[in-house]
Amino acid sequence: MSSKVLDQFLQQNLEDLKGKGLYNVIDPLESANGPVITINGKELVNLSSNNYLGLATDERLKDAASAAVIRYGVGAGAVRTINGTLKIHVELEEKLAKFKKTEAAIAYQSGFNCNMAAISAVMDKNDAILSDELNHASIIDGCRLSRAKIIRFNHSDMADLRGKAREAKESGQYNKIMVITDGVFSMDGDIAKLPEIVKIAEEFDLITYVDDAHGSGVLGGGAGTVKHFGLSDKIDFQIGTLSKAIGVVGGYVAGKKQLIDWLKVRSRPFLFSTSLTPADVAASIKAIEILSESTELNERLWDNSKYLKQGLQQLGFDTGQSETPITPCIIGDEVNTQQFSKRLNEEGVYAKAIVFPTVPAGTGRVRNMPSAAHTKEMLDRALAVYEKVGKEMGII
Repeated sequence: MSSKVLDQFLQQNLEDLKGKGLYNVIDPLESANGPVITINGKELVNLSSNNYLGLATDERLKDAASAAVIRYGVGAGAVRTINGTLKIHVELEEKLAKFKKTEAAIAYQSGFNCNMAAISAVMDKNDAILSDELNHASIIDGCRLSRAKIIRFNHSDMADLRGKAREAKESGQYNKIMVITDGVFSMDGDIAKLPEIVKIAEEFDLITYVDDAHGSGVLGGGAGTVKHFGLSDKIDFQIGTLSKAIGVVGGYVAGKKQLIDWLKVRSRPFLFSTSLTPADVAASIKAIEILSESTELNERLWDNSKYLKQGLQQLGFDTGQSETPITPCIIGDEVNTQQFSKRLNEEGVYAKAIVFPTVPAGTGRVRNMPSAAHTKEMLDRALAVYEKVGKEMGII
């Protein structure tokens, strides 16, 4: 017999979320997650995937994954530190380090795991972390796990960061102080002010940490936000994911060899979670090779991004401060945002509503993620639907 207290808690809170337009309905796909997807037997132009370069369905990655399964099996069979490190794990990490222009790299099972692993392996209760207020949830959880003092600074506000860095440093309370930021902020699409952050870090001897989940494969010719600004030798931690532009699953930390050696002996997800599967590793290697050899997919992504963004802006939608392919259409009210997304879906466009607590209350938006795999015809179809629904609902 289930707990009455639990049943009451769940019923009340689920009803509350639904009433406020904050309950998220999950739509299972009946197709691959490409530029066009099938849900409930209906084809929709897909503008909600993080598959920036279309590599999740690339035949070259499929072939690499299949070959790895035949050679190594479907699972690695153990954690990395026992006998779950296959030769291709080492190859992936070497290619990642070269791609990110660092001495070394370490691969994890997810980007979320990276932040849980890396922050708590270096920072502790005697330290402080300066964290941008719009940092990803995995950064927030990683900071909490470290037990360090968390000092939030206003989003991309360099004066606020400098003031709080000075205060933390001059207090003499902390052994180490780290500054953490997303490279590209996933809900707004703006880019971190890394040159200014590096200057402040040098002034106050801060450890620098950049989560480049939405920058890798997108900025810097594909190498990421740090490369975009030419700061590869100035950032201590470069965090990346293998599940967005790379098109597979997993994550990594890139940095100096000494840092990576430390993470291999002290980061808990590396020590206590089974290795990435052979198929995922092989597909990731192939993706890194493709990006290292050509910028064609990256250029196509940016071309499609500019096309969609300009089209939405010309229709009168508020796309916020986006500087990247992430293109929000900010609606505001949560219920209206959910309804807008629903109507887009009904008309043949899959663009998910993003509401509180993922974004601040009252800033609900439909987030669009164009990819290198979209055609102009697909994007024109999407823009026509946006115009129809936007006028229908009085948004434009």
